[in-house]
Amino acid sequence: MSSLIPSLKTATLSLALACTGAVTAAQADTALVAGGCFWCVEADFEKVKGVQEVVSGFAGGTVDNPTYKQVVRGGTGHLEVAQIEYDPNQISYERIIELFLRSIDPLDAGGQFCDRGESYTTAIFALDDSQAQIARQEVAEAEAELGRKIVTPVRGPAEFFPAEDYHQDYYKGNDIVLTRRGPKTMSEAYEFYRDACRRDERVREIWGDDAPFVG
Repeated sequence: MSSLIPSLKTATLSLALACTGAVTAAQADTALVAGGCFWCVEADFEKVKGVQEVVSGFAGGTVDNPTYKQVVRGGTGHLEVAQIEYDPNQISYERIIELFLRSIDPLDAGGQFCDRGESYTTAIFALDDSQAQIARQEVAEAEAELGRKIVTPVRGPAEFFPAEDYHQDYYKGNDIVLTRRGPKTMSEAYEFYRDACRRDERVREIWGDDAPFVG
């Protein structure tokens, strides 16, 4: 009988770990949004309580596993996007979209800030019918707040392709890159880029005190 105890303990531990894993998986939901420069969307949403991870990448096009150069060159149909993994027990999809719309220029159909062209246009990729309904409601509420037509579309599901490794967490990277102002760390280059593009200035101009990430 005593020889069965280790086996029973092992089985019990395995079951407990499996159950724990199931709970963890159930607590990870996904939002997929395009807000111009994916570095900026990643930097903004990784500050949000309940967001577990943000990955920069591409979606909405016709080419599998596109490179950054292919996408920005045009012709693939992809947009720069951020895949936001979040805990629905801490933050809702509704709140994610509310914050997203107020962190971009949803009045600009030609790109975002200093970045122009299709790959930098905005969109909400609703991954199911529930997300689509919530996203459309949030767009309607944002339009009512601004009193203007929002051009950010609510699109259907799209396959997500992660961008190259060097794009991930670019805003806090320490590697040295060459910029128009000489060598800088990635984090310094990111801040220089964001300021030069007047992203925060324009968002503040549109949303005022409702802009969540511009101070």
